[in-house]
Parts: sequence; C-alpha cells; structure tokens
Amino acid sequence: MSLTATSTVGHDELAVLKLLALEGGIEGDVKVSCADLAARLDASNQTASRRLQRLESAGLLERDTVSDGQWVAVTDDGEGALRAEYEEYRRIFETGAEIELEGTVTGGMGEGRHYISLPGYSRQFRDRLAYEPFPGTLNVELSEDSVRRRNAVTSLESIPIDGWEDDERTYGPAVCYPATIETADGEVYEEAHTIAPERTHHDDDQLELIAPEKLRDALELADDDRVTVSVGDR
Repeated sequence: MSLTATSTVGHDELAVLKLLALEGGIEGDVKVSCADLAARLDASNQTASRRLQRLESAGLLERDTVSDGQWVAVTDDGEGALRAEYEEYRRIFETGAEIELEGTVTGGMGEGRHYISLPGYSRQFRDRLAYEPFPGTLNVELSEDSVRRRNAVTSLESIPIDGWEDDERTYGPAVCYPATIETADGEVYEEAHTIAPERTHHDDDQLELIAPEKLRDALELADDDRVTVSVGDR
C-alpha cells in the first residue's frame, strides 16, 4: 500500500471501509446502495457516493455499478489500511503489540553488505540500535498473507536512520523496527531489526533483516527455509 494511496483518504473514508468490511467486503463482493449507506453514515447520498469514489480512486475498494445499487469489495490495499488502523488501536489498549510475518529465506543481491558498512549508517546503528550490524542482510520473501499484514508495521514505533552525504553522493534515509526471528525448528533470535531503505529495489514481498551476527549462520538457515518474524516493541 503506497503512501500516495492512503494520503487521498481520511478517517471518514476509512469509517466507510470498516463498515463494508464488517458486511463481508474482505471475503467477497457485497451489495450496497448510496441511500442505505448514507442512512447508516447519517450523511447525504452525495457524501456517501463521494466517499466510495475516493476509496476506489485510492485503490482501497473495487466497485461494479448495477441498476439497483453497486457491488463493492475491499482490496488487498484496503485490508492493509484497516490492519494499520487495528494496530494503532492495539498500541493504545495493549502493551507489546507485535505483527507476525511469515516467509522463506531467499538470496539477496549483495548490496546490503556495502551499504550497512558505510560510516554514515554504521555510526547511527551503533547509537540507535546499540550494536554494529553484520555487513549483510537476511532476505525473507513474505507469504501473500504477510505481504498484506506488512502494511500495519508502519503503525508501530520505528527507529529512524537519517540520510547523509559524503563528497561523492547522497545516501537516503531508512527505518528500522525491532524483530524476533523464529525458525521452523523453533530456534529463536531476539536481537534483530528489520530495515527498509527509502529507496530500494525490493518489492513489498521482500523483508530485510540485520543483526549483530550473520543470521544465516546463527540460525543455520539456507535458501527456502521458513521463518516467522515478529516485528514490534521489545
């Protein structure tokens, strides 16, 4: 889910999205009319229609208009937006909220080793993570369900890594979150962090992790091994 998409909707639209999800809009199409929706929102038909249009334009909702109403369905991005709202409420009412992501270990392109070792980043890692990461990342390809859940990570408290520059170029900022990794055999590593550069070649299904040790060796991991990554406050 992109920031561009979510920035076009507000709390009023998210309230409509929640209502449609409660009606079954995540599992499949549900039929609604603007008049019925307007009555439930205590708003005009035009307001109800406008909120649906904004949700559709933002990619959070799909619509198919018919003669007596419209069929609507919450998209994956829409579900992600609701999950992010849910995680924010969890942070208010619960302690130690975590988001559990599942996936398989995959080979990276070797860029992590170079960037993590750069002095402008390594100084911040020592100051803000309290360790100097092993020069390299563990790459995890997330399952389809976890790709949707990943959107909710942005509701958690993050550790920012600032951008910086040297005589040759400018390096972009990144954001880290505490993470615990568990293997299929039950081995657990608790001192890791996810890292997400602002500019990255990875898609939403790729998760990168750093730690004081080489995670592949510490957890005896190989490509295609399944892992569970719990992201959140430690």
